[in-house]
Amino acid sequence: MAVKEILRMGNPQLRQVSKVVDDVSAELIISLIKDLQDTVKAHQGAGLAAPQIGIPLRVVLFGGGGPNPRYPEAPSIPQTLLINPVLTPIDSDLEDGWEGCLSVPGLRGKVSRWSRIHYRALNEDGLEIEHCLEGFPARVIQHECDHLDGVLFTDRLVDSASFGFTGELEAAGVVPMKTDK
Repeated sequence: MAVKEILRMGNPQLRQVSKVVDDVSAELIISLIKDLQDTVKAHQGAGLAAPQIGIPLRVVLFGGGGPNPRYPEAPSIPQTLLINPVLTPIDSDLEDGWEGCLSVPGLRGKVSRWSRIHYRALNEDGLEIEHCLEGFPARVIQHECDHLDGVLFTDRLVDSASFGFTGELEAAGVVPMKTDK
């Protein structure tokens, strides 16, 4: 398993709809899970979807269990792997928040997302799991699951004025400054 190259915005593979995983015990899935773990850790991401490393399957990994220097004000999220996730909003409440993406390096934008979400998926053992999330964790799972349908956060911007280079937004005090680990 290895740290994989992350595809960047403009690569047509990021716009594909991912395929359902039929066999979670397949060697491809086992190695994909490790590659996602290694890659998200190396890049300090809040999450990563299989399409971002060129694998068009419905698999996402989010959280890492500790503070994330890219999102210093965000709560820690336990590392969670989801295979074939299905998201359902708990209510109609939406929340605007700043997002970045490993596939859109150096840029952030404000996106409106459901504030509370229920998910159902398979875990790495093929067991069905479900859980409810709110706030930042709910935002992360929606962002990662968008990748499974070929959607980037830039497609969901609140407006073009709420999009820019991370350093400029930090200098202007619009988004929190990253920490140095």
